[in-house]
Amino acid sequence: ETFLNFDNKVILALNTNQQLDMIKELLIEAKLDFEILKEINVPHKQIALVTKNINEGFELIDEKLVLLTSKELLGYKVNRSRFVSRFKEATILKSFEELERGDYVVHEYNGIGRFVEVKTIETNGNKRDYLQIAYAGSDVLYIPLSQFQLIRKYVGKEGYAPKLNRLGGTSWEKTKKRIKDRVNELAERLIELYKARLDTKGFAFAKDDETQLLFENEFTYELTDDQANALKEIKEDMEKDVVMDRLLCGDVGFGKTEVAFRAAYKAIANYKQVAILCPTTLLARQHFERATERFLNFGIRIAVLSRLIPEAAQRKYIEQINNGEIDLIIGTHRLLSKDIKFNDLGLLIVDEEQRFGVEQKEKIKEIKTNVDVLTLSATPIPRTLQISLLGIRDLSQINTAPSERMPIQTYVTAFNEDVIKQLIERELSRGGQIFYIHNKVMSIYLRANRLQALVPKAKVGVVHGQLNRDEIEDVMMNFYNGNLNLLVATSIIENGLDIANANLILIEDADYFGLAQLYQIKGRVGRGNKIAYAYLFYKEYKKINEKAIKRLKAIQDFTELGSGYKIAQRDLMIRGAGDILGPEQAGFIDSIGMDLYLKILEESILEKKDKEIFIDKKPTQVFNVEAYIPEEYASDKDKIELYQEIEATSNIKELEAIIIKIRDIYGRIPLEVRSLIKQRKINILANSEAIEEIHEREKDLIITLSTRFSSINSIGQFLFMKTTPLLSKIKASFTNRILVINLKKTKGWLDDLEELLTIINGLYDKHARKV
Repeated sequence: ETFLNFDNKVILALNTNQQLDMIKELLIEAKLDFEILKEINVPHKQIALVTKNINEGFELIDEKLVLLTSKELLGYKVNRSRFVSRFKEATILKSFEELERGDYVVHEYNGIGRFVEVKTIETNGNKRDYLQIAYAGSDVLYIPLSQFQLIRKYVGKEGYAPKLNRLGGTSWEKTKKRIKDRVNELAERLIELYKARLDTKGFAFAKDDETQLLFENEFTYELTDDQANALKEIKEDMEKDVVMDRLLCGDVGFGKTEVAFRAAYKAIANYKQVAILCPTTLLARQHFERATERFLNFGIRIAVLSRLIPEAAQRKYIEQINNGEIDLIIGTHRLLSKDIKFNDLGLLIVDEEQRFGVEQKEKIKEIKTNVDVLTLSATPIPRTLQISLLGIRDLSQINTAPSERMPIQTYVTAFNEDVIKQLIERELSRGGQIFYIHNKVMSIYLRANRLQALVPKAKVGVVHGQLNRDEIEDVMMNFYNGNLNLLVATSIIENGLDIANANLILIEDADYFGLAQLYQIKGRVGRGNKIAYAYLFYKEYKKINEKAIKRLKAIQDFTELGSGYKIAQRDLMIRGAGDILGPEQAGFIDSIGMDLYLKILEESILEKKDKEIFIDKKPTQVFNVEAYIPEEYASDKDKIELYQEIEATSNIKELEAIIIKIRDIYGRIPLEVRSLIKQRKINILANSEAIEEIHEREKDLIITLSTRFSSINSIGQFLFMKTTPLLSKIKASFTNRILVINLKKTKGWLDDLEELLTIINGLYDKHARKV
């Protein structure tokens, strides 16, 4: 509708006839007139539909013509079909992870380089796909795409450019060794913390009773799977006699509060007090309002403590807290004061712990010694840190938005005051509130005055980082109460509140913001059940650099709820890891990239716990066949994604699902790609307890079977009976009690190898139990 309001002609280009029919029905429902085009032309009517595969839409401002594709309308990439929904998460994840030319990459053994391109190179008469990686000087490394697991996209804090390594140099190994030594120290500290936690006795809460079920059933919505899993983990911790220290991560509005309230009720039902500690007065007030409403029918006595509560009321509350007359206490750092002595504190819930000062964190640690603690955070933690964090705290994640949440519609456009005026007026007319982000303190009041002049009926407030804490809170409180409906702010609001009535955010000079910042700022709207809009403006006559375009495009692409949380916040993940592991370790992450750092940390912890580090003894085998993805079948980006998906399969069922997906998206599978898939299938079959190794020679293959397989009674006889169709091509012998099979490389030998391995695994599954 936004484009129609500006008298644009809008062409909707859909990938399939089914999509076209669906959009047609929606337009008829909305009583909007349209025409169907056979080819893309300027339409006679304001809206036109056409079946056409186009990568992404565009807007011709002077011609007043807009083309929107399936990608913008439905979130589909070109040729994506009904099978996409099965692989939705994988596709979302790859959309940002995919390599672009010039991206930094980390090779486990050769260090940091830059991705140049995917090249198809012929070696020994067979074509294969390689990643071309440039290193310092003019060094170049070609890595077979089938060994993609050795390469990781470099993930460091946004804007940080790592130093390229030289091939064959010693600096990379030295860097890795230095970091590994320091990580070892961290791992030791984590193990000590873990052991100390296990030695600290806590209160074992009783299992859920009927009142707990009553309390939970009163919630209007059904929990998402992530919420239910997090709650289950928290309750299990609370029911143990070991002190709980759990971190609950989830985007604002993803339902952390409801999970925390259910844990709080469990503690109160066991005659314990619960404290919710908040970093700001406004957050404390918001929690208090929600808690009052949520616990209304259950006789829970609640108090709130912050600077806005009169002294007399505070004194009364403190006396009641100390006497055990209050069940649930919500407050700012005021709760950490010496005059508050909880009667019987059973659960401490800390909201956004990283936003408290050092002194306050130390006081939190003192309270934590023998009390169950649940920390809530909207800063994501990489999932791979879960294992490593065992020493500090357990981790639960909520990555799914509640069903009633609507995605934020995001638009990137040149700055235009007329557009801004219309957007603000439209939002005010539907009773909404607006955030306007202007990130320069020196000109923020000029911008606020200009907006007031453009929209005289708007009630404008200003907030920025140079105001003191109380002033910021007062303005935010007025906005929260509805006394202001247009808040002009710097990026200070990225750590803001849940304001359900704010459904429009306008971001000036969006190209100056980092991806993580943009995602968090954009996330200030769309908390209620109305559709929210985010407009990212850039200066019309300014040449935007490539990285900024990439950021704006990424933030526009991540309209799907939860996708941004998992992907766009890579910078915040590093911040999250730094918060937990300390600034020195955060520096190490920048040196070698997030993924490799986490791998080293995980290995160090497993070593200290005397656990075996699992290293796959059967690396992926590349056979001497023409197995690659032809240029005409898929683009470079898609090739990388296809290799990742094929290599990530761990069983035949997963591989068959990928084959269906590839056929559906890219069409008939050519022989070279079939060989690539066949190669993966053989690697999956070979990665079993029955097979020791496969060695390829020029004219044959040597398949060495495992000791366990070779010692199956009468196995030679069973094998002879099952391999009758292959007898002319194979020769079996026992060498040192190990069964070795020699397979001739005749036409279609890859199929023969697959058949032979399938037979061997079938025999092993059937007879191994009897050994």
